[in-house]
Amino acid sequence: MSNNKIVINESIPNGKLYHDVYTNIDFSLIPSGPFPTAHAPTITKLDNGDLLCAWFAGSFEGSPDISIVLSKFNHESQEWNEPEIVSQDDTRSEQNPSFFHAPDQSVWLIYTSQEGRQPDKDNMQFTSIIKYQKTYDNGESWTEPEVLFSQPGTFVRQSIQVLRNGRWIFSTWVCEDSELGLTNDPTVFQLSDDEGQTWKEVRMPESNGRVHANVIELEDDHLVAFMRSRFADYIYRSESKDNGDSWTVPQQTTLPNNNASISAIKLHNDAIAIAYNANATNNPEVGKVAWPGLRNPVVVSVSEDGGNTWPLGRIIEHAEGFIGAENKTNNSQFEYPTIYQDTEGLLHLVYAYKNRLCVKYTSFSVADIYGDKRENESVYNPTSGEIG
Repeated sequence: MSNNKIVINESIPNGKLYHDVYTNIDFSLIPSGPFPTAHAPTITKLDNGDLLCAWFAGSFEGSPDISIVLSKFNHESQEWNEPEIVSQDDTRSEQNPSFFHAPDQSVWLIYTSQEGRQPDKDNMQFTSIIKYQKTYDNGESWTEPEVLFSQPGTFVRQSIQVLRNGRWIFSTWVCEDSELGLTNDPTVFQLSDDEGQTWKEVRMPESNGRVHANVIELEDDHLVAFMRSRFADYIYRSESKDNGDSWTVPQQTTLPNNNASISAIKLHNDAIAIAYNANATNNPEVGKVAWPGLRNPVVVSVSEDGGNTWPLGRIIEHAEGFIGAENKTNNSQFEYPTIYQDTEGLLHLVYAYKNRLCVKYTSFSVADIYGDKRENESVYNPTSGEIG
Protein backbone atom coordinates (compact mmCIF):
# COMPACT_ATOMS: atom_id res chain seq x y z
CA MET A 1 0.00 0.00 0.00
CA SER A 2 1.10 3.54 -0.68
CA ASN A 3 2.43 5.62 2.19
CA ASN A 4 1.08 8.76 0.53
CA LYS A 5 -2.22 8.67 2.36
CA ILE A 6 -4.46 11.61 3.05
CA VAL A 7 -4.53 12.21 6.82
CA ILE A 8 -7.88 13.00 8.43
CA ASN A 9 -8.91 13.61 12.04
CA GLU A 10 -5.43 14.81 12.92
CA SER A 11 -5.32 16.46 16.34
CA ILE A 12 -3.79 19.84 15.53
CA PRO A 13 -5.05 22.60 17.84
CA ASN A 14 -4.73 25.42 15.32
CA GLY A 15 -7.88 27.35 16.28
CA LYS A 16 -9.41 27.15 12.82
CA LEU A 17 -13.14 26.52 12.42
CA TYR A 18 -14.14 23.47 10.38
CA HIS A 19 -17.49 22.06 9.30
CA ASP A 20 -18.24 18.33 9.39
CA VAL A 21 -20.70 17.76 6.55
CA TYR A 22 -21.52 14.26 7.76
CA THR A 23 -22.70 15.42 11.21
CA ASN A 24 -23.55 19.05 10.34
CA ILE A 25 -21.40 20.20 13.27
CA ASP A 26 -18.83 23.01 13.30
CA PHE A 27 -15.71 22.40 15.35
CA SER A 28 -12.30 23.74 16.34
CA LEU A 29 -9.37 22.50 18.36
CA ILE A 30 -8.49 25.56 20.42
CA PRO A 31 -4.74 26.34 20.67
CA SER A 32 -3.28 25.06 23.92
CA GLY A 33 -0.27 27.37 24.03
CA PRO A 34 2.81 26.24 25.98
CA PHE A 35 0.73 24.30 28.51
CA PRO A 36 0.86 20.48 28.57
CA THR A 37 -2.73 20.02 29.79
CA ALA A 38 -6.10 21.70 29.27
CA HIS A 39 -9.13 20.89 31.42
CA ALA A 40 -12.58 21.99 32.62
CA PRO A 41 -13.42 24.50 29.86
CA THR A 42 -16.31 26.94 29.92
CA ILE A 43 -17.66 29.24 27.22
CA THR A 44 -19.76 32.36 26.74
CA LYS A 45 -20.61 34.87 24.03
CA LEU A 46 -19.60 38.50 24.43
CA ASP A 47 -21.56 41.61 23.48
CA ASN A 48 -19.35 42.20 20.44
CA GLY A 49 -20.18 38.76 19.01
CA ASP A 50 -16.91 37.07 19.95
CA LEU A 51 -16.80 33.86 21.98
CA LEU A 52 -14.70 33.55 25.12
CA CYS A 53 -13.43 30.21 26.40
CA ALA A 54 -11.64 29.64 29.71
CA TRP A 55 -10.06 26.52 31.18
CA PHE A 56 -7.32 25.57 33.59
CA ALA A 57 -3.89 24.80 32.19
CA GLY A 58 -0.49 23.74 33.49
CA SER A 59 1.50 20.64 34.31
CA PHE A 60 -0.89 18.53 36.38
CA GLU A 61 -4.25 19.14 38.07
CA GLY A 62 -3.71 20.43 41.60
CA SER A 63 -0.16 21.66 41.00
CA PRO A 64 0.68 25.30 41.88
CA ASP A 65 1.47 26.11 38.24
CA ILE A 66 -2.16 25.46 37.24
CA SER A 67 -3.77 28.74 36.15
CA ILE A 68 -6.91 29.93 34.40
CA VAL A 69 -6.30 30.78 30.75
CA LEU A 70 -8.52 32.45 28.15
CA SER A 71 -8.88 32.14 24.40
CA LYS A 72 -11.13 34.31 22.25
CA PHE A 73 -12.92 33.36 19.02
CA ASN A 74 -13.01 36.32 16.67
CA HIS A 75 -16.36 36.21 14.89
CA GLU A 76 -14.89 38.02 11.88
CA SER A 77 -11.72 35.96 11.33
CA GLN A 78 -13.47 32.77 12.54
CA GLU A 79 -10.44 31.64 14.54
CA TRP A 80 -9.48 31.07 18.17
CA ASN A 81 -6.37 32.86 19.40
CA GLU A 82 -3.55 31.57 21.57
CA PRO A 83 -4.53 31.31 25.26
CA GLU A 84 -3.40 33.89 27.78
CA ILE A 85 -3.08 33.47 31.54
CA VAL A 86 -5.56 35.57 33.51
CA SER A 87 -5.10 34.21 37.07
CA GLN A 88 -1.58 34.48 38.43
CA ASP A 89 -0.89 32.94 41.82
CA ASP A 90 2.08 30.61 41.64
CA THR A 91 1.38 29.21 45.11
CA ARG A 92 -2.14 27.97 44.37
CA SER A 93 -3.89 25.77 41.83
CA GLU A 94 -6.75 27.64 40.13
CA GLN A 95 -9.42 25.44 38.56
CA ASN A 96 -13.01 25.07 37.28
CA PRO A 97 -13.69 28.46 35.67
CA SER A 98 -17.17 29.73 34.80
CA PHE A 99 -18.59 32.96 33.37
CA PHE A 100 -21.34 35.14 34.84
CA HIS A 101 -22.97 38.06 33.02
CA ALA A 102 -23.71 40.49 35.85
CA PRO A 103 -26.48 43.13 35.84
CA ASP A 104 -23.89 45.94 35.57
CA GLN A 105 -22.85 44.58 32.12
CA SER A 106 -19.58 43.18 33.45
CA VAL A 107 -18.60 39.56 32.84
CA TRP A 108 -17.27 37.69 35.84
CA LEU A 109 -14.70 34.91 35.61
CA ILE A 110 -15.25 32.71 38.67
CA TYR A 111 -12.91 29.89 39.68
CA THR A 112 -11.61 27.78 42.54
CA SER A 113 -8.24 28.46 44.16
CA GLN A 114 -6.59 25.81 46.32
CA GLU A 115 -3.18 25.30 47.84
CA GLY A 116 -0.78 23.43 45.57
CA ARG A 117 -0.33 19.70 46.06
CA GLN A 118 2.13 18.65 48.76
CA PRO A 119 4.46 15.63 48.96
CA ASP A 120 2.33 13.94 51.60
CA LYS A 121 -1.06 15.19 50.39
CA ASP A 122 -2.29 14.50 46.87
CA ASN A 123 -5.72 16.15 47.10
CA MET A 124 -5.79 19.71 48.43
CA GLN A 125 -9.38 20.55 47.48
CA PHE A 126 -10.23 21.01 51.17
CA THR A 127 -8.18 24.24 51.03
CA SER A 128 -10.10 25.71 48.10
CA ILE A 129 -11.70 29.14 48.14
CA ILE A 130 -13.64 30.90 45.37
CA LYS A 131 -12.19 33.88 43.52
CA TYR A 132 -13.42 36.05 40.69
CA GLN A 133 -12.25 38.68 38.24
CA LYS A 134 -14.28 41.05 36.06
CA THR A 135 -14.05 42.43 32.56
CA TYR A 136 -15.88 45.49 31.28
CA ASP A 137 -14.34 45.47 27.79
CA ASN A 138 -15.18 42.08 26.27
CA GLY A 139 -12.25 40.30 27.88
CA GLU A 140 -9.50 42.71 26.82
CA SER A 141 -8.61 43.44 30.44
CA TRP A 142 -9.50 41.97 33.83
CA THR A 143 -9.67 43.28 37.37
CA GLU A 144 -7.41 41.89 40.06
CA PRO A 145 -8.66 38.68 41.71
CA GLU A 146 -11.01 39.04 44.66
CA VAL A 147 -12.32 36.42 47.07
CA LEU A 148 -16.00 35.59 46.58
CA PHE A 149 -16.28 32.80 49.17
CA SER A 150 -13.53 32.30 51.74
CA GLN A 151 -14.73 29.11 53.45
CA PRO A 152 -11.99 26.51 52.88
CA GLY A 153 -13.14 23.52 50.89
CA THR A 154 -15.66 25.40 48.76
CA PHE A 155 -15.67 24.11 45.19
CA VAL A 156 -17.72 25.08 42.13
CA ARG A 157 -18.37 24.20 38.50
CA GLN A 158 -21.60 25.93 37.35
CA SER A 159 -21.76 29.71 37.50
CA ILE A 160 -24.19 32.01 39.30
CA GLN A 161 -27.77 31.76 38.02
CA VAL A 162 -30.23 34.67 38.22
CA LEU A 163 -33.81 33.62 38.93
CA ARG A 164 -36.94 35.41 37.70
CA ASN A 165 -37.46 37.04 41.09
CA GLY A 166 -33.94 38.49 40.99
CA ARG A 167 -32.38 36.02 43.41
CA TRP A 168 -28.86 34.83 42.67
CA ILE A 169 -28.19 31.14 43.27
CA PHE A 170 -24.70 29.67 43.19
CA SER A 171 -24.12 25.91 43.40
CA THR A 172 -21.13 24.77 45.44
CA TRP A 173 -20.01 21.68 47.25
CA VAL A 174 -17.76 21.38 50.27
CA CYS A 175 -14.62 19.23 50.20
CA GLU A 176 -13.30 17.90 53.49
CA ASP A 177 -9.92 16.63 54.64
CA SER A 178 -11.20 13.42 56.19
CA GLU A 179 -10.86 9.66 55.90
CA LEU A 180 -14.05 9.64 53.86
CA GLY A 181 -12.49 12.03 51.36
CA LEU A 182 -14.59 12.80 48.31
CA THR A 183 -17.34 10.47 49.53
CA ASN A 184 -18.36 13.08 52.06
CA ASP A 185 -18.68 16.29 50.01
CA PRO A 186 -22.26 17.64 50.11
CA THR A 187 -23.96 20.10 47.77
CA VAL A 188 -24.40 23.57 49.28
CA PHE A 189 -26.21 26.47 47.61
CA GLN A 190 -25.32 30.10 48.16
CA LEU A 191 -28.33 32.43 47.81
CA SER A 192 -28.32 36.21 47.47
CA ASP A 193 -31.30 38.56 47.28
CA ASP A 194 -29.19 41.73 46.97
CA GLU A 195 -27.08 40.97 43.87
CA GLY A 196 -24.22 39.37 45.74
CA GLN A 197 -23.81 41.81 48.61
CA THR A 198 -24.81 39.16 51.15
CA TRP A 199 -25.32 35.42 50.91
CA LYS A 200 -27.10 32.72 52.85
CA GLU A 201 -26.23 29.04 52.75
CA VAL A 202 -28.63 26.16 52.04
CA ARG A 203 -27.44 22.56 52.20
CA MET A 204 -29.11 19.89 50.08
CA PRO A 205 -30.17 16.97 52.32
CA GLU A 206 -28.46 13.60 51.89
CA SER A 207 -26.31 14.94 49.07
CA ASN A 208 -22.90 13.62 50.10
CA GLY A 209 -21.11 12.57 46.94
CA ARG A 210 -23.63 14.42 44.74
CA VAL A 211 -21.69 17.37 43.36
CA HIS A 212 -21.44 19.79 40.41
CA ALA A 213 -25.10 20.78 40.84
CA ASN A 214 -26.53 22.47 37.74
CA VAL A 215 -29.60 24.55 38.57
CA ILE A 216 -32.47 25.03 36.11
CA GLU A 217 -35.48 27.29 36.77
CA LEU A 218 -38.53 25.43 35.43
CA GLU A 219 -41.11 28.07 36.40
CA ASP A 220 -41.72 30.59 39.18
CA ASP A 221 -40.39 29.22 42.49
CA HIS A 222 -39.71 25.79 40.94
CA LEU A 223 -36.08 24.77 40.46
CA VAL A 224 -34.40 21.51 39.57
CA ALA A 225 -30.74 20.57 39.99
CA PHE A 226 -28.76 17.83 38.26
CA MET A 227 -25.62 16.40 39.84
CA ARG A 228 -22.53 14.34 39.18
CA SER A 229 -22.18 11.23 41.33
CA ARG A 230 -18.92 10.37 43.07
CA PHE A 231 -20.07 6.76 42.96
CA ALA A 232 -20.08 6.69 39.14
CA ASP A 233 -23.60 5.34 38.80
CA TYR A 234 -26.14 7.92 37.57
CA ILE A 235 -26.77 11.62 37.20
CA TYR A 236 -28.91 12.67 40.16
CA ARG A 237 -31.83 15.11 40.33
CA SER A 238 -33.27 17.26 43.14
CA GLU A 239 -36.13 19.79 43.22
CA SER A 240 -36.92 23.00 45.05
CA LYS A 241 -40.39 24.56 45.18
CA ASP A 242 -39.30 27.72 47.04
CA ASN A 243 -36.57 29.28 44.89
CA GLY A 244 -33.80 27.26 46.51
CA ASP A 245 -34.64 27.70 50.20
CA SER A 246 -35.13 23.93 50.53
CA TRP A 247 -34.38 20.90 48.37
CA THR A 248 -35.53 17.31 48.05
CA VAL A 249 -33.21 14.36 48.62
CA PRO A 250 -31.47 13.70 45.28
CA GLN A 251 -32.79 10.80 43.23
CA GLN A 252 -31.09 9.01 40.36
CA THR A 253 -32.15 9.73 36.79
CA THR A 254 -31.90 7.26 33.92
CA LEU A 255 -28.74 8.96 32.65
CA PRO A 256 -25.43 7.27 33.57
CA ASN A 257 -22.57 9.11 35.22
CA ASN A 258 -18.91 8.18 35.40
CA ASN A 259 -17.91 10.44 38.31
CA ALA A 260 -17.17 13.26 35.88
CA SER A 261 -18.61 16.69 35.28
CA ILE A 262 -21.95 17.41 33.62
CA SER A 263 -23.47 20.60 32.20
CA ALA A 264 -27.21 21.33 32.10
CA ILE A 265 -29.06 24.30 30.60
CA LYS A 266 -32.62 25.31 29.84
CA LEU A 267 -33.10 25.71 26.11
CA HIS A 268 -35.09 28.51 24.50
CA ASN A 269 -37.89 26.00 23.83
CA ASP A 270 -38.05 25.29 27.61
CA ALA A 271 -36.57 21.80 27.26
CA ILE A 272 -33.49 20.85 29.29
CA ALA A 273 -30.22 19.78 27.67
CA ILE A 274 -27.46 17.95 29.54
CA ALA A 275 -23.95 17.37 28.21
CA TYR A 276 -22.18 14.43 29.85
CA ASN A 277 -20.26 11.21 29.30
CA ALA A 278 -22.68 8.33 28.68
CA ASN A 279 -20.78 5.85 30.84
CA ALA A 280 -20.72 4.49 34.40
CA THR A 281 -18.67 2.07 36.46
CA ASN A 282 -19.45 -1.63 36.12
CA ASN A 283 -20.60 -2.34 39.68
CA PRO A 284 -21.34 0.95 41.46
CA GLU A 285 -21.69 0.98 45.22
CA VAL A 286 -23.38 3.85 47.02
CA GLY A 287 -20.86 5.37 49.41
CA LYS A 288 -17.84 4.10 47.49
CA VAL A 289 -16.01 6.57 45.24
CA ALA A 290 -15.30 5.13 41.79
CA TRP A 291 -13.02 6.34 39.01
CA PRO A 292 -13.83 4.08 36.05
CA GLY A 293 -11.63 5.91 33.52
CA LEU A 294 -14.47 6.04 31.00
CA ARG A 295 -14.80 9.73 30.21
CA ASN A 296 -16.40 9.19 26.83
CA PRO A 297 -18.43 9.50 24.69
CA VAL A 298 -19.59 13.13 24.90
CA VAL A 299 -23.38 13.13 24.62
CA VAL A 300 -26.12 15.76 24.72
CA SER A 301 -29.50 14.47 25.97
CA VAL A 302 -32.76 16.42 26.06
CA SER A 303 -35.74 16.27 28.43
CA GLU A 304 -39.10 17.93 27.83
CA ASP A 305 -40.62 17.13 31.22
CA GLY A 306 -38.28 18.80 33.68
CA GLY A 307 -35.68 16.05 33.67
CA ASN A 308 -37.89 13.06 34.48
CA THR A 309 -37.36 11.37 31.11
CA TRP A 310 -34.70 11.78 28.41
CA PRO A 311 -36.06 10.50 25.08
CA LEU A 312 -33.78 12.59 22.86
CA GLY A 313 -30.02 12.61 22.54
CA ARG A 314 -27.02 12.57 20.28
CA ILE A 315 -23.37 11.57 20.54
CA ILE A 316 -21.16 14.56 19.75
CA GLU A 317 -17.78 12.90 20.38
CA HIS A 318 -17.46 9.14 19.86
CA ALA A 319 -13.85 8.68 21.06
CA GLU A 320 -11.90 5.99 19.21
CA GLY A 321 -14.73 3.48 19.12
CA PHE A 322 -13.65 0.70 21.50
CA ILE A 323 -16.76 -0.89 23.03
CA GLY A 324 -15.74 -4.27 24.47
CA ALA A 325 -15.93 -4.98 28.18
CA GLU A 326 -12.18 -5.57 28.25
CA ASN A 327 -10.93 -3.03 25.71
CA LYS A 328 -13.12 0.07 26.06
CA THR A 329 -10.54 1.73 28.30
CA ASN A 330 -8.41 2.12 25.17
CA ASN A 331 -10.56 5.13 24.34
CA SER A 332 -9.11 8.53 25.13
CA GLN A 333 -10.79 10.77 27.69
CA PHE A 334 -13.13 13.49 26.37
CA GLU A 335 -14.36 15.15 29.51
CA TYR A 336 -15.89 18.01 31.47
CA PRO A 337 -18.25 19.41 28.84
CA THR A 338 -19.90 22.81 29.13
CA ILE A 339 -22.92 23.55 26.95
CA TYR A 340 -24.19 27.07 26.27
CA GLN A 341 -26.99 28.50 24.11
CA ASP A 342 -26.56 32.00 22.74
CA THR A 343 -29.35 34.54 22.22
CA GLU A 344 -29.75 33.43 18.60
CA GLY A 345 -30.38 29.84 19.67
CA LEU A 346 -27.09 28.29 18.56
CA LEU A 347 -25.58 25.72 20.90
CA HIS A 348 -21.90 25.88 21.81
CA LEU A 349 -20.17 22.92 23.48
CA VAL A 350 -16.60 22.74 24.78
CA TYR A 351 -14.78 19.89 26.49
CA ALA A 352 -11.28 18.67 27.32
CA TYR A 353 -10.12 16.77 24.26
CA LYS A 354 -8.14 13.53 24.00
CA ASN A 355 -6.63 13.15 27.47
CA ARG A 356 -6.55 16.94 28.03
CA LEU A 357 -4.41 17.64 24.96
CA CYS A 358 -6.45 20.77 24.27
CA VAL A 359 -10.02 22.09 24.35
CA LYS A 360 -12.40 21.12 21.57
CA TYR A 361 -15.13 23.55 20.54
CA THR A 362 -18.27 22.45 18.70
CA SER A 363 -21.43 24.28 17.63
CA PHE A 364 -24.75 23.03 16.31
CA SER A 365 -28.47 23.75 16.44
CA VAL A 366 -31.14 22.27 18.69
CA ALA A 367 -32.56 20.63 15.56
CA ASP A 368 -29.23 18.84 15.13
CA ILE A 369 -29.85 17.18 18.51
CA TYR A 370 -33.49 16.31 17.86
CA GLY A 371 -33.03 14.94 14.34
CA ASP A 372 -35.71 14.81 11.65
CA LYS A 373 -37.85 12.01 13.11
CA ARG A 374 -39.54 11.33 16.44
CA GLU A 375 -40.45 7.68 16.85
CA ASN A 376 -39.52 4.68 18.97
CA GLU A 377 -38.50 2.66 15.94
CA SER A 378 -38.96 2.68 12.18
CA VAL A 379 -39.22 0.01 9.52
CA TYR A 380 -36.22 -0.80 7.36
CA ASN A 381 -36.84 -3.88 5.25
CA PRO A 382 -35.31 -3.21 1.83
CA THR A 383 -36.12 -6.79 0.72
CA SER A 384 -39.82 -5.99 0.70
CA GLY A 385 -39.38 -2.34 -0.13
CA GLU A 386 -40.42 -1.17 3.34
CA ILE A 387 -38.17 1.72 4.26
CA GLY A 388 -39.49 4.10 6.92
